[in-house]
Amino acid sequence: MPDSFVLHPQLQHDCISLGHFPLCRLLLLNTHYFPWFILVPQRPHLRESFELNYADRLQLNEESTYLAKTLAQTYHADKMNIASIGNIVPQLHIHHVVRYTTDSAWPAPVWGFAPLAAYSAEQINNHKNLLQKTLIHDQFTHDLTRELPLAQ
Repeated sequence: MPDSFVLHPQLQHDCISLGHFPLCRLLLLNTHYFPWFILVPQRPHLRESFELNYADRLQLNEESTYLAKTLAQTYHADKMNIASIGNIVPQLHIHHVVRYTTDSAWPAPVWGFAPLAAYSAEQINNHKNLLQKTLIHDQFTHDLTRELPLAQ
């Protein structure tokens, strides 16, 4: 049996699954300081983007660019912070953080800013509803709406 994709336990613990693009799983980091999303290519045993095959690298770039543009427009971002660090979670994942000049960490980086501070169920639903409205009609999100039910 071939290896299959498994989400890193730290990402499972710290994030809320929102759905899937053709290549990546879309996660919401469970911290209310910033709208913070993570793309994880659903390929086993990846640590670096150069380990993806050519087609997957192109797809990752498309999904990341699309997500960043959509988040910037939807959340009226002053700046998008996009990074793949992986010092704590080695599995390849790309952070997409919506930043505002008025946020509590501005202009410093968000990494290590503060411990995670979980969203309320209402806040999670608000993010899900907002993303359903903005992503539902796009080719990238054909699976996304199935994974965006309101939290109970």
